Amino acid sequence: MNSHFACLSRRTFLTGLAAACATPRCSVAAPKPTNKVCAFVKFVQSLSHDELAERIAEMGFDGIEATIRTGGQIEPERAADELPALVEALQKHNIEITIMASSINRADQPHAQRTLRAAALLGIKRYRLAYYKYDLKRSITEQLRELKPVVKDLAALNHDLGMTGVYQNHAGATAVGATIWDLHELFADIAPEDMGIAFDIRHATAEAGMSWPVLFNVAREHLGAVYVKDFVWGDKRPENVPLGEGRVDKSFFNYVKQARFAGPISLHVEYLGKVGVEENLAAMKNDLATLRSWLAEASD
Repeated sequence: MNSHFACLSRRTFLTGLAAACATPRCSVAAPKPTNKVCAFVKFVQSLSHDELAERIAEMGFDGIEATIRTGGQIEPERAADELPALVEALQKHNIEITIMASSINRADQPHAQRTLRAAALLGIKRYRLAYYKYDLKRSITEQLRELKPVVKDLAALNHDLGMTGVYQNHAGATAVGATIWDLHELFADIAPEDMGIAFDIRHATAEAGMSWPVLFNVAREHLGAVYVKDFVWGDKRPENVPLGEGRVDKSFFNYVKQARFAGPISLHVEYLGKVGVEENLAAMKNDLATLRSWLAEASD
């Protein structure tokens, strides 16, 4: 065959192949995001660093949401000195501090900058802020205006450190973030890499009932983490229950998948309280199995 025509034939074939694969029928699917699943360790934090790491790894978690806050595993004033030992113990079992639950919600509060700098140096990428509260006797919009510079200053510190602060929505009349819309306003001019929302489906369902998908939709552009737990309604208040036994709809994870969210999912077991470490570990293992099954079933 004439080399000129052979070249044209190959060129024609490749052009046709490229055009065909540009159609939806031949398009290559984007890789599915994989979410690290971490365990909130509030009720098992009395374990030694080594035992905690071993037990969490045995259950199949990827990391922990560590409690580096007042009353937590490590007190804020000791974080810079004690965090390295916790990280080292976890790393022996291929476990990370995926999120650091903190007492921090202002850049200028005691120990805030020292704690965050220590965490950043250890490779911790996310921390959870402490909550802001509303005074219901005052204008909510005025309080949000007052909070904006506070949040921006903290976001600027996060940016400098290469960390992301995540703020959890929590049910309750005085809880800033319960409606998500206020967080949407507070974070509007802030990059999601600097400040994000830890979307808690339990609290969103308690607050919004059947319209929780709207709250998730509002949170999506600043989504920094997903928090999972379940509840039922008591006489007047929500009561926490094992995952899958309450009002949280597992179809939530369809929305998470559709959002192509690749960030961490933190499992919270809070229905046993301080009844015992072993009981809480067993509950975490059971709820993790439920969560993994929901994630496997999720569709987009």
